[in-house]
Amino acid sequence: MNNIGKNIRKLRQKNGWSQGEAAQRLKISIPAFSKIETGITDINLSRLDQIAKLFNVSIFEIITKEGERLKMNIHADIGMLQQKIVQQEEEIIKLQKKIIDLYEEIRSFR
Repeated sequence: MNNIGKNIRKLRQKNGWSQGEAAQRLKISIPAFSKIETGITDINLSRLDQIAKLFNVSIFEIITKEGERLKMNIHADIGMLQQKIVQQEEEIIKLQKKIIDLYEEIRSFR
């Protein structure tokens, strides 16, 4: 079984559908769907698009290996965390400036 077939099977199982239910929704025969899942049949782009829409996922999610998706998710998470760090650092700088300004104001009253 190839990765695409494995991913399609996982998506089908996640939805709690039998091969027959998935095949019916795609308007193909059960054996045709089974061959897709087992990797016996190569999938053309239009069928891949149809499957992605059925499971409400991107084509990319169907064709990538699990590890590749994890790497991409990790990179996205790292990017998001880096943005948050930059925002937090900017906030700290603003607060430091306020503290300095307040300190200067207090010193001027003496």
